[in-house]
Amino acid sequence: MSRIGKKPVVIPSGVEVKLDGNTITVKGPKGTLTRELAPSMKITSDGKQITVEEPDQSRESESLHGLTRSLIQNMVEGVNKGYSKELNLVGVGYRAKLTGKDLEMTLGFSHPVVVKAPEGITFQCPKNDVIIVSGPDKQVVGQTAAEIRGWRKPEPYKGKGIRYKDEHVRRKLGKAAKSGE
Repeated sequence: MSRIGKKPVVIPSGVEVKLDGNTITVKGPKGTLTRELAPSMKITSDGKQITVEEPDQSRESESLHGLTRSLIQNMVEGVNKGYSKELNLVGVGYRAKLTGKDLEMTLGFSHPVVVKAPEGITFQCPKNDVIIVSGPDKQVVGQTAAEIRGWRKPEPYKGKGIRYKDEHVRRKLGKAAKSGE
């Protein structure tokens, strides 16, 4: 039995949850999310909390138990508060700006890189070297931030690139540090 799966998901005020078989729809101030969950899980709601029960003690059911509960929790938290990831651009001439809803970045290529905002995702650029990706779906926010970071991953010699706010880049010394010759 999963420890995480046993905990009920508390539904905050202002959030509506609709169960239709194994499809769950969560509606709140930040948007609406719908997800198809594992058909073997038994999901019940009493209006104030959602509980997830596993049908048997098989290995697959035990692993899906905690996963299903976590997915529901992330949906409820996403439509209530939302999720965001902050990225920093480090490098001479690296900058970002908004063009409509899309993000335009100058990353040392011969052309600007334009990233289209997926549905439900918003970009913010408080400074020209900071990008904030936000939205109600935790998975889409993380995936979008990872795709932006993929354009210029931080390199270990000069530290240039796009990195997460709290990411630490291990630096290497390079050729100059080689001794004995």
